[in-house]
Amino acid sequence: MGCLPIPILFVLGVVIGSVFWGDRGALWGAGIGLAMGLGLASAFIALLRRRR
Repeated sequence: MGCLPIPILFVLGVVIGSVFWGDRGALWGAGIGLAMGLGLASAFIALLRRRR
């Protein structure tokens, strides 16, 4: 559950980047989506660890 944002935001970034800016946008969207997914997953895991 904590890692779910990574693939979702990765694919969403690729799709949005590809629609608006073509191949180069898909690459940038993938990178931004991956970074956001990693950030959200780590924040989620940190919140779970803090409550215990």
